[in-house]
Amino acid sequence: MRTPVAIIGAGPAGLLLSHLLAGRGVESVVLETRTRDYVEARIRAGILEQSSVDLLTAAGLGERLRAEGDRHRGIHLQWPGERHHLDFVDLIGRTVTVYGQTEVQKDLGRARDEAGQPILYGVRDVALHDLGTDRPYVTFVDADGHEGRVDADVVAGCDGSFGPSRAAVPDAARQTWERTYPYSWLGVLADVAPSTDDLIYAWHPDGFALHSMRSARVSRFYLQVPAGTDVAAWPDDRIWQALDDRLGLSGWTLGTGPVTEKSVLPMRSFVQQPMRHGRLFLAGDAAHIVPPTGAKGLNLALADVALLAPALAGLLRGENRLADTYSDTALRRVWRCTHFSWWMTTMLHTGDDPFDAQLQLSQLRWVTGSEAGARGLAENYAGLPIDFAE
Repeated sequence: MRTPVAIIGAGPAGLLLSHLLAGRGVESVVLETRTRDYVEARIRAGILEQSSVDLLTAAGLGERLRAEGDRHRGIHLQWPGERHHLDFVDLIGRTVTVYGQTEVQKDLGRARDEAGQPILYGVRDVALHDLGTDRPYVTFVDADGHEGRVDADVVAGCDGSFGPSRAAVPDAARQTWERTYPYSWLGVLADVAPSTDDLIYAWHPDGFALHSMRSARVSRFYLQVPAGTDVAAWPDDRIWQALDDRLGLSGWTLGTGPVTEKSVLPMRSFVQQPMRHGRLFLAGDAAHIVPPTGAKGLNLALADVALLAPALAGLLRGENRLADTYSDTALRRVWRCTHFSWWMTTMLHTGDDPFDAQLQLSQLRWVTGSEAGARGLAENYAGLPIDFAE
């Protein structure tokens, strides 16, 4: 099999890259180790920055997003006895949209189906070869057990933190930075209408809590739990009691309903650079991981791809400028978002040190009481404009 671009990974980054490349007349083949049903069902991010909404709309993927996405003006920051609303529209004139990654994935999948995009699901033993040459190739075993090979001009690694693309970069050719946090998130999906208009980020002595939503009938909650927590230790009654304790406020009531999904999400930060090695280009979680507190993971992946598509199209035409600057340009945004995610995480998650707790409360009071502080959070949360490179 021969293609200009071999894309490893059929998540949002990989499918959006194939979609944007097709719009520039560049064909690709996508390889994915998971089944399509698994990829489209996995619960991930749910907040789209204004820039991500603009990107998807400009790419012709905004019809269902406009109809079903829930635009939010801002967020609430809370600590015991106090809840403050930060209105992003008033502060910076931008919004965020609640639209689950599962829905973005489905929209991309349907668009690629309509275009006849070759996507090989359920492959295994994926390996990348000759990345330092202008004729790289990828080998794999397909879902029927047959060995396959894709010859390409370029390989795009959009296969997440555990895929083969990140590992294909030699140790001597990369630098990595990593931080593992001593807590995790217990994520809960429940069939209950949201009890809030905008998301609630709550600091509490027992641990952080977040009230989010997926639709008018489905709510998403997160609780700070110790790293290594077993989800079985959290029956439904314990979850609802902890949420009521941490989100509780006089005059406000938390609605409850059937819990349909629970999972424990480790919290870590990771950046690998450069995001290019020879003819391999990395995007999304293959190059960087952020804790979910700042709602940046999916948005960073989409921003990477917005830069990568014109860079690869230019490279294939013999124009190297955007490809040569791709890593440096993308990493400026990556490190900004990595810092914001760390800042939100360390401001809201509690530990054993009472001194740290007082610093966190002081920070929260400053952010909610200072226009400059509120504007800084709003600018980062709603998202910096994407540089649509040409």
